[in-house]
Parts: sequence; C-alpha cells; structure tokens
Amino acid sequence: MNPIKHVAIIMDGNGRWGEKNKKSRNLGHKEGLKTVELAMKECIKNKIKFLTLYAFSTENWKRPLSERKYLFSLLETYLRDKLETLNKEQIKIKIFGKLNFSKKLNKLLNYAEKKTKNNKKLQVNLALNYGSKSEIVSAIKKIGKKKTINIYNIEKNLYSRNIPDPEILIRTGNTHRLSNFMLWQIAYTEIFFEKKLWPDFKSVDFNKILKKFKKIKRNFGDI
Repeated sequence: MNPIKHVAIIMDGNGRWGEKNKKSRNLGHKEGLKTVELAMKECIKNKIKFLTLYAFSTENWKRPLSERKYLFSLLETYLRDKLETLNKEQIKIKIFGKLNFSKKLNKLLNYAEKKTKNNKKLQVNLALNYGSKSEIVSAIKKIGKKKTINIYNIEKNLYSRNIPDPEILIRTGNTHRLSNFMLWQIAYTEIFFEKKLWPDFKSVDFNKILKKFKKIKRNFGDI
C-alpha cells in the first residue's frame, strides 16, 4: 500500500462555479473556502502531513483588479478570523511564493507563519504569487557560483525544502494542465484530473482519490 505524506491541489473552478450558481465569480471564491477546510480535515483524518494549495499564481495578476482585491480581502479575513482555530488544531501555515501584496496582508501572512511554526499535525503550504519556473530560477540563483548546481542543491533552495514531494496532485475544474505548479516536485507524482469545480469537490471525492492512489504500482523508472 502506497503511503501518502503530501497532497497538492490546483483548486480550479471557483469563478466558473460562482458564475453558474450565484452570478458572481467572487461568491465562487468564497464558497471554495469551505472546500479548503474540508481538504484540511480529510488530510488530518488520513494522517497526511502536508497539503499544498495553489491559491494565487504569478499569472493570476492578469485577472481584473476587482477580482484580485476580493481574493486578497477574502484571504485576509479568513486568516484574521480563523488563525486561532488553525493554531489550536495544530495546523502549520507556510507560504510558497513572493509576498508582493499590501503591507497589511504581507504582515498577516508573516504573522501566520510565525504563530503556527511549531505545529505538527498538518502543514498547509499556501502557494501565493507562486510560479514554478520562477521558483526554480530563484533556487539556482541562490546556489550561486561557489556551489555546484545539482539536484540536491536546487531542492535545498526550493520553497518545498525539507518536505517530501507530493505523492498526489489533484486538479479540479475539468482542466487538464499543470499551470506552472510545482513542476520540479511532481516529477513522479500521480495526477488526478477531476471534472467537478472546486466548490463541488467533497470528502467522498477526496477519499476516492486516496483509494485509487493506494492501488497504483509506483515504479519510479524501475519495472
């Protein structure tokens, strides 16, 4: 049976769900937070130690200003209201990406990391202003000229340093692409593309994927 330490999720379909059900992309993003909480609970229940959520990509800056402002406001409100609860539940928050947001949001994100840094039950990596290509370039630059550019040194300078690569990547929203997400880390990850939009993704769907994964024979290049 394949052990599961790390699940990564591309939470696609919030805006489309909002347009379809509420006539508002923003309300779709708000609804998607319920599924985030569901995913965290399922990880804890299944003793999965790491969950990486693709929350805002480097390409998402192309979205309308009004939608971006709402997303950042939603994140700010959620952390402000739920941080104490997350901390009590022993959930650690880690940010993957460059903090190029408002001073207020940057400060809150740094505070969330600091406050939860010793928690052990689940580490939630929020990929914010994240792009995998930029991450890899940044890692190579950090190595510099004094050290050898090799797999070990690159991995030591990625946002995901010191944590295992994802065994599972889930993308909801019936879109079959990786969208510049964890390209280095998912070299041998099992990928599950789901038709459901993120707000419609439920516990039964999550656990169905876990069961499918446990039946997969993983060769890692062997036979």
